[in-house]
Amino acid sequence: MGVTELGKLLPREVRKELELAGLAGRTIAMDAYNALYQFLASIRQPDGTPLMDRHGNVTSHLNGLLYRTVNLLENGVRPVYVFDGKPPEAKTAEILQRKKQKEKALAELERALQEGRRELARKYAQRAVYLTDEMVEEAKKLLTYMGVPWVQAPGEGEAQAAYMAIRGDVWATGSQDYDSLLFGSPRLVRNLTITGRRKLPNRDEYVEVKPELIELDAVLRHLKLRSREQLVYLAILLGTDYNPGGITGVGPQRALRIVHEVPSLEEALNTVLKGVKWPVDPLNIRDLFLNPTVTDQYSVEFSQPREEEIVRLLVDQHDFSRERVERAIERLRAAYTRIRKGATLDSFFG
Repeated sequence: MGVTELGKLLPREVRKELELAGLAGRTIAMDAYNALYQFLASIRQPDGTPLMDRHGNVTSHLNGLLYRTVNLLENGVRPVYVFDGKPPEAKTAEILQRKKQKEKALAELERALQEGRRELARKYAQRAVYLTDEMVEEAKKLLTYMGVPWVQAPGEGEAQAAYMAIRGDVWATGSQDYDSLLFGSPRLVRNLTITGRRKLPNRDEYVEVKPELIELDAVLRHLKLRSREQLVYLAILLGTDYNPGGITGVGPQRALRIVHEVPSLEEALNTVLKGVKWPVDPLNIRDLFLNPTVTDQYSVEFSQPREEEIVRLLVDQHDFSRERVERAIERLRAAYTRIRKGATLDSFFG
């Protein structure tokens, strides 16, 4: 879920809307789990159930990963997918809460399906999304076969993606959440996995979703914060995955006033925040954002696609349309050819 409340403090001029083609030539470290969950939630059958093969295996994530990645490459964007590793212990409570919410949504989904209520079923189906280890491994296989690099983070995927951006190995991070800014990414690009015409939830209306570019320096300037450390302090007041919900009764504007009036989190804990009960030590939460577990053992180099392996995985194993997959491979091949024109062969295919 990330720090969703932070977005309420960022106006349009900070969340710069742009065309996907405007990111041509950029390498972006994508939050892989975030992307896969988006695909699982949005790529559904009319009754809300996910796409599945003849054996009942969910394939929505592979469908989205194939076609969205090809679309990004066609627009000159070079995605590098970063997968989560072991979550910090501080995130245990949030993980358990999410599991309970999914179990509740799954029960409501089954009831809606039995009653033939399609719209309600679709609503609960999107909330009952599960990503298994097997699904993650198949996603990695597909990326490997497509020649698209992926990175296994030792901890939080967004922390690893931010580290790669800080080092300059990628231009930005790509996620729906704002956490990568807290981890220090100089740039965040949102909406990369949901660009295009999208139906509004529970309404018979459609909107055109475009990528949003958010720069860390612009966020700090707009919020009149002195440092990323203060941004993390603000996020802790609003609530993070390590302390969901934040502080009762403290909304975005009040949280920002607290940070302005008491610039140090340590000082605030002894004054305005004295007596607040924390599920996790807030100073520990701050350290998780400022000093996350990351690795420098990774590659952002692309490789030649293994076309027969793509067909074997998607068509033979998961019943994808051979014709559609072969067209996607042709698009992939053409996209790589166009991208190579702007880079040497060695710098693109490692």
